[in-house]
Amino acid sequence: MRSQSLSPVACVGLFLILGTSTTIPSSTAFVTPSAVSSSVFQRGFENAWDTKFSMDGSTRQMTSSSTESEKELRREIADRNSKVENEEQYAILDGAGMGPIAQETPKSSDTDKIKAKEELFATEESEALQKKLDRLIKQRPYPLFLMEKAAEIVEDVVGDIFGDDTSTIKPTKREKVVVLGTGWGAAAFLKGIDTNMYDVTVISPRNYFVFTPMLAGASVGTVDFRSITEPVREINRKATYLEGTATEVDTVAKRLTCESVICDGNSCDIQEFSVEYDRLIVTIGAQTNTFGIPGVREYCNFLKQIEDARRIRTAIVNCFERATLPGMSDEERERNLTFAIIGAGPTGIEFAAELRDFVEQDGPKYYPNLLKHVRIKVIEASSTVLAPFDKSLQEEAIARMKRSVQVKDPDVLRLLPERFELVELLLESSVKEVTAKTIFLNNGLTIDYGLSVWAAGNGPLPLTLQLVEKLGEEQASEQNVARGRIVTDAWMRAKGSNGSIMALGDCSCTTKGPDGPLPATGQVAAQQGEFLAKLMNKGYDLSPTISKEGIMLPPVRQPDRVSSLSDNIANLVTGSDEYAKPFQFLNLGILAYTGGGSALAQVATAPNAEPIKGKGKIGNALWKSVYISKQVSWRNRFMVINDWLRRQIFGRDITRL
Repeated sequence: MRSQSLSPVACVGLFLILGTSTTIPSSTAFVTPSAVSSSVFQRGFENAWDTKFSMDGSTRQMTSSSTESEKELRREIADRNSKVENEEQYAILDGAGMGPIAQETPKSSDTDKIKAKEELFATEESEALQKKLDRLIKQRPYPLFLMEKAAEIVEDVVGDIFGDDTSTIKPTKREKVVVLGTGWGAAAFLKGIDTNMYDVTVISPRNYFVFTPMLAGASVGTVDFRSITEPVREINRKATYLEGTATEVDTVAKRLTCESVICDGNSCDIQEFSVEYDRLIVTIGAQTNTFGIPGVREYCNFLKQIEDARRIRTAIVNCFERATLPGMSDEERERNLTFAIIGAGPTGIEFAAELRDFVEQDGPKYYPNLLKHVRIKVIEASSTVLAPFDKSLQEEAIARMKRSVQVKDPDVLRLLPERFELVELLLESSVKEVTAKTIFLNNGLTIDYGLSVWAAGNGPLPLTLQLVEKLGEEQASEQNVARGRIVTDAWMRAKGSNGSIMALGDCSCTTKGPDGPLPATGQVAAQQGEFLAKLMNKGYDLSPTISKEGIMLPPVRQPDRVSSLSDNIANLVTGSDEYAKPFQFLNLGILAYTGGGSALAQVATAPNAEPIKGKGKIGNALWKSVYISKQVSWRNRFMVINDWLRRQIFGRDITRL
């Protein structure tokens, strides 16, 4: 946060927002789930579907071990729906503007004069409307915006206790809303959407939400995998959940084609099914971007899903167990125990910090003779770490990474060489190629490694690119900014979809709105999901009306609906109670764990103001309290606290199951 002090009212407001909002103030690059896996559908479930779902039959069958064949088929679906060839093909330049349609006019001089007057009047009307819309999407002043958010919190609490009676219209037929994904945006949307108004179906290859900021801790055993996951059926018990991967969207017929793995005894196959929708919410997130570097996808581990964390956790133990085998030279042991982390953003730094904690706290108990061979190398193409943070906090992170090794057991400490460096930062070092055992850098250096983790960027999924292409020129013309993401307006409506498709989170990009393009974080996606649920619950007409001037209008309020207090506060700035207020992002700050019970905290107080900064034990206390408060359920909060206490008493579990 900024060095300025906050007034008591502002402090209370910020505390309320931090304590009750569904957003997560973390710098970790949170992502919504991509099409990574697809689990089992029971045969009986197929017969239970109603007419809005249809099965098309099996496309492939395997009959060996049911578990193994299921994993292979899930991997097949994931691989097929995650490959993006030639990333440059979706970096579309600005499209040519479409001029007005030429019309034939009479040659009479009087008619020309009348036409000129009409065009002038139409131009003036168009300019007036455009000015009104420009004011609507202008960023709302921060003090009023904080008041608006505080009013929303009060409205939510009152609504939970007494119910929301601000709408007098009860739909005779519920609109079919299909949500793709179970990440941050989807979870926030499902928490808030009124299933009495909408028939909600969720489609995702995973049946749970994962608290992604703690994946780094889960990958070394600080917390258990199940402690940071929540079943999607528990988030909203009235929504229908279908476990599958969406492979195609028919934007004209409003129909989805999906794939799922179905097992019957020892026989598994991939089957397609289709789902129709009235409105599609696309929140499928992004996948890891390898930048086309050879060997990254084949030999590096990623850290976006529970499966990734589980794979890394097993690989870490494998590296240590392999290094204990007799007959290995010291050079071979050092290579096996070299952990290369590519990318010094929040994900890379937090994983390096968690791995260092494991080595310093649990290594002396289990592998005392191997600690002298352990090397953690953080590779970063830029000149610093944690780019979103203030420079002083970046320097603190570098100091924490380079600090001397902290081992409490004096006998183990004596086994370490003098001036032993556990972590090495390789800044301004870009990766040229990765092989099974070696990383080649562009500066000529080579790094032999036992485990490599890639944490260096995001890229679009094939389904996102497919939608961008199908939605036409309105998407293509802004891809120089969106870079493969779905372009939306300030109300989450995908341009070119006539309001039938909404997009939020990492797969979307708002080019014109109060904030402009936003970072790909869980905090942004969660706020967008919450905003969209409230917008739909209030009954706004999301299908864009095209004015006679050819301008797409914002969502329109129902005439008989009473505006809420938060809406009235927003209307003071937007100057309109006819249209819905646009989405505006509230930056709650960023956090990053740096190891050894230390963390960084940077909390914004106002745009363009000095943030309030915390580090060390204070930063760690804030980091833990925020992460606990932002868990999606009390079950998760209890389990995470229990994991922290168990680790403090008994250490991390290195069992391989």
